[in-house]
Amino acid sequence: VQLQASGGGLVQAGGSLRLSCAAVGRTSSSTVMGWFRQAPGKEREFVAAVSWSGGSTLSDSVKGRFTISRDNAKNTVYLEMNSLKPEDTAVYYCATAYGYRPKERLSEYDYWGQGTQVTVSS
Repeated sequence: VQLQASGGGLVQAGGSLRLSCAAVGRTSSSTVMGWFRQAPGKEREFVAAVSWSGGSTLSDSVKGRFTISRDNAKNTVYLEMNSLKPEDTAVYYCATAYGYRPKERLSEYDYWGQGTQVTVSS
């Protein structure tokens, strides 16, 4: 599976961005899709994940501001980011894991995209 993320950019605090990640290759009802992010000097951290059936989970730091969704027909996962803050600045990565429920642990994800930069200015 190859993952191609897009949609990053520069936005002012309070603004919005929508990230997309298209999976090229075989996905199925047992494919979980997730988003992680890594800020400079920090470890990669979980942001959001969604199962094939649409069940999702979000990190506490983005709840109420971010929404994850997926279009199974297009093998694409989306991350709608609203009310962005400077601390959301990071490279955002999409990834896939095997399973039927959303997963938060980085180690459970097998395939990773190349990352897309999100920069939020104050």
